[in-house]
Amino acid sequence: MLEVIGMCVEDAKKIEYCGGDRIELVSALTEGGLTPSYALIESVVKSVNIPVNVMIRHHAKSFVYTDFDINIMKKDIEIAKSLGVNGVVFGTLDESNNIDESNLEYLLDACDGLDVTFHRAIDETNLLESLDILNKYEKITSILTSGGKNNISKNINIINDLTKKSKHINILLGGGLNFENIDYIKNNANTKHFHFGTAIRFDNKAKKTC
Repeated sequence: MLEVIGMCVEDAKKIEYCGGDRIELVSALTEGGLTPSYALIESVVKSVNIPVNVMIRHHAKSFVYTDFDINIMKKDIEIAKSLGVNGVVFGTLDESNNIDESNLEYLLDACDGLDVTFHRAIDETNLLESLDILNKYEKITSILTSGGKNNISKNINIINDLTKKSKHINILLGGGLNFENIDYIKNNANTKHFHFGTAIRFDNKAKKTC
């Protein structure tokens, strides 16, 4: 499965035309990806026939969220769902860089019928301990990870530990994938789910179209 980040309708159409299996729709890729506008979500969903998953992250300060933040995120999920998205992408941590289960559960309550990806916030945590937590939630369908903070090519062992330990969650590899290392990753990681961002954009620049 190949997921590719898009930031506009033109990106989405190119991703579909070039054989992408799924789009992760974001704004502000230079900030790591933020929630796109509702009008953009609606336009992209209507413009392609492949699944569209939407980033739910309204600021780039951290992955630690206040009650106000969480209520905004829940509303964003509800509206994105009403616009026909396939899924949503988010992550919630506490001040100690552990998964914030309380806020996670609150957001998951709004995710009936949606695919849910817990994004690379997980790479700030103890990955195997976090997977134990996420395995409890059937609504979580994917984890986006590079296997931690090191270069993804050096994280094969932990990636394979994650895939072995996962009960129902797809381990979606992203964050550092590029044309130079993808063959090595594919041949050594026990997953077939891959996520590309800036590596497939012109000059590897977030601001340039893919």
